[in-house]
Amino acid sequence: MHSGFLRRLFALVVSLALLLPPLALARELLAVGTDFPRIFERTAAGEYRGLGPDVLRQVLEPRGHSLRFASYPWARAQRMVELGQADILIGPYRSPAREARFAFVGQAFYRDRIVFYCRRAGSCQWSGDFRQLAGQRIGVVRAWAYGARFDAERARLELVTVEGVDNGLKMLSLGRLEFLASNQRNTLPVLQALGLSDEVSQLEPPVDTQDGYFAFPLHGSHAHLREDFEEGYRQLVERGQLARLAAQWQVEIP
Repeated sequence: MHSGFLRRLFALVVSLALLLPPLALARELLAVGTDFPRIFERTAAGEYRGLGPDVLRQVLEPRGHSLRFASYPWARAQRMVELGQADILIGPYRSPAREARFAFVGQAFYRDRIVFYCRRAGSCQWSGDFRQLAGQRIGVVRAWAYGARFDAERARLELVTVEGVDNGLKMLSLGRLEFLASNQRNTLPVLQALGLSDEVSQLEPPVDTQDGYFAFPLHGSHAHLREDFEEGYRQLVERGQLARLAAQWQVEIP
């Protein structure tokens, strides 16, 4: 009788395990990115903040997941998610090349203006016609996406890869570049920090607008996590919480 009771108890435990909701299988997730002002930042005390971490915490923690954040150079952060060494990539723009590497969630969580910068003392001209850029050295940040319009012109442009916005602005101020292609949100605080606001101008019109997403590994092992996130994120948007968070961080949303 004792052995029969144990068998029945074991069967009950197995049945309950199969019926448990997905959060019972939740684990610590690693979300990675690079320094994107107001989207993903690390304070001097080591705390991760920004619209990205706020959204991830509000979507995933109530669903039973714990989160760990880490910041890396952008190319490395992308590679980690591509290889499944990290679970979530914070903030990538969407492009055909990236869609072959990552599984993007359906809806973006912020929007950027892609613009050109030049030295005020320079003779740079930009009215939206890429032919004006012939023979000009244009800085582009390593591993960044600039949108379909810019990509269509790449072969005709003299592009110089820089390691970050700060490097690009310094090269621009020294006359080693005529233009820097960047996004307004990332660039303005760096301009101020470097004391170059009076030397460097932002040009209009914008080159493009780009939307930023959360992305996951393509591997099937992350399929349930993506679905879980998508459902929670949809609810967050419907409640108006994304709009409230974006207003707090002064970030534009689609």
